Amino acid sequence: MRYRIIMHWREAAMRQRRVIINTDAKNEADDQFAIVHGLLSPTFDVRGLIPAHFGTRRTRRSMEESREEIDLLLELLKMTGSVTVANGAAAALPDERTPADSPGARLIIEESKLASDGDPLYVAFLGPLTDMATAILLDPGLVRRPVVVIWIGGSGYRGYDEGPGIEFNLSNDIHAANVVFDSGITVWQVPRDVYTKVSVSYAELEERIGDAGPLGRYLIEQLHEWNAACHPAPIESRSLGDSPAIALMLFPQSGNLRVTPAPRFGADGSYLPGSNHPIRVAEEIDVRFLLADMFAKIRAFGRERAS
Repeated sequence: MRYRIIMHWREAAMRQRRVIINTDAKNEADDQFAIVHGLLSPTFDVRGLIPAHFGTRRTRRSMEESREEIDLLLELLKMTGSVTVANGAAAALPDERTPADSPGARLIIEESKLASDGDPLYVAFLGPLTDMATAILLDPGLVRRPVVVIWIGGSGYRGYDEGPGIEFNLSNDIHAANVVFDSGITVWQVPRDVYTKVSVSYAELEERIGDAGPLGRYLIEQLHEWNAACHPAPIESRSLGDSPAIALMLFPQSGNLRVTPAPRFGADGSYLPGSNHPIRVAEEIDVRFLLADMFAKIRAFGRERAS
């Protein structure tokens, strides 16, 4: 019954936010939560999902693996065929002038043409910015349209970033990040020192969505499997670092966003002087709102599927 109410909200909403989610879905175990959260949010009109590459460290077919994971999630959500899926580029840009054309980049271009000041297009990037940079290179006029790019990526600005080395999403296409940040398009960035704070424990996951049917079980089990395969030390938690992009689209005031001039990125991921175009950088995310909303929607979906 409660999930029927949520679906009624979806049908009755006077206004929906037009959204595209670009995701390196099989890179780790957190994109899955963000994708599901977005698809279960009634105020989102999801115009498409774009599977993204995640480099060649673990596989030579990373974009294809992201596509397979998206297809699996749509099956678990009983949404197969009801959401557009347009493949992104298979690899990073070779330089800052050459696009990596793809159906995903073309989808961004076409949807941007439908945007208006009262109805902007939000494009959330949970991995590299390859497809956004390609869309800009193919259609430079895109940067003057009401499009908001929300990117999970880049190291922290405040001098105490916790991650070692270059931030992962940035590392998979520095050229693309420079194209986007130099372009003047509206950018909301969620850097590593912020997105890593969206942590959940195994115990919390089990308590919140352990009984939420096949979808809940899959989300938990794939997270356990990823930790077991990729962490040599015992661990019982995971940062759902991609989920702030969904929270910011649901409720922009759920993040403290600081306006700053857009930087450029060095080969080592460092911040360099860039354009004077303003971007917004998240300094804090309302994690309570994010997790509570996501878990409630997954539980409601599980109850509805069981009834």
